[in-house]
Amino acid sequence: DRRSILLGLVIGFTGAGGQLILFETLRLGPAYLVFPIISLSPVVTILLSYFFLKERASARGWVGIILALIAIPLLSYSSPESSSTVSAWWAPLALLVFLAWGFQAYVMRFANQTMKAESIFFYMMLTGILLIPFAMMMTDFSQEINWGFKGPYLTAMIQILNAIGALCIVYAFRYGKAMIVSPLTNAVAPVITVIISLSIYRVIPHPVILTGMVIALIATFIMAIEDDEEAPEAKP
Repeated sequence: DRRSILLGLVIGFTGAGGQLILFETLRLGPAYLVFPIISLSPVVTILLSYFFLKERASARGWVGIILALIAIPLLSYSSPESSSTVSAWWAPLALLVFLAWGFQAYVMRFANQTMKAESIFFYMMLTGILLIPFAMMMTDFSQEINWGFKGPYLTAMIQILNAIGALCIVYAFRYGKAMIVSPLTNAVAPVITVIISLSIYRVIPHPVILTGMVIALIATFIMAIEDDEEAPEAKP
């Protein structure tokens, strides 16, 4: 029906469109400021879910949510020395990505009430294909393109993992609260990345990132045992 199509397209365009805007944002502005801003997109999801979906969490759950929101920007830390500002447009673009991804997570939870998770994932795939021409226009073909394994082949492998993760997130929003799922997924993913990088490259992360890892792990444990004390109606 039209409602499902609209919700699916909104989810797809805010997600994939936000990714394209992020690429342009990083071209114009410093990564050490861009990533902490967009990493807080779960704040938008939490507020929308609280007021419009009437989601609630126990006191323990709120502690976990707050800790996750603290950890996310810490895990997104990057050195100011390696970043430069090309244009002041990076700030509004970063804010746009922040709003788009926060709204996407809310709509995904809302749509899961009436749509199949598989249908939502299909529209996410469809909108990604529709945005290919815009990605092509953003590409600087005057630069040398890596056609080796680390080019299209490694990218394809990465995108397969990305697609699997996207499908898992759709199911997570189907069975879990948006105000729990959104900060949880945003906090845990960087921790896994840092751990894998640490084991492969043997490089100790910056103290700010290590602090974020500890806080994120605590938040993950707290939200994993969230017993929904303030929402007994959700229990069977």
